[in-house]
Amino acid sequence: EVQLVESGGGLVQAGGSLRLSCAASGFTFGDYAIGWFRQAPGKERERVSCMRRSDGNTNYIDSVKGRFTISSDNAKNTVYLQMNSLKPEDTAVYYCAAASLYYTLTCRQTKYDYWGQGTQVTVSS
Repeated sequence: EVQLVESGGGLVQAGGSLRLSCAASGFTFGDYAIGWFRQAPGKERERVSCMRRSDGNTNYIDSVKGRFTISSDNAKNTVYLQMNSLKPEDTAVYYCAAASLYYTLTCRQTKYDYWGQGTQVTVSS
């Protein structure tokens, strides 16, 4: 059974940090592109950051560049999102996802095959 399970969300003050984790199982994790997405109340889900598996290349939405870092530990089948200097506008449910693409860097949500259930991040001002 394929599973992606996020953890690490919570309530934090503006300027604080959180590290989200996403534990994968049921598929060959290292062969899949990975990504983090988020959905704020009343808004559509948007990309946050994605990683290409072949070379580890990454991209980020402009609003998180320099503050968020995506990383992966293949030995643990886990992907992380380190979030620093958090802002109230970062408040959202954060989802990790995996796409059966090894050589492609994409954050197109339709390309992603597997999704986690989400973890809530709330940043207070």
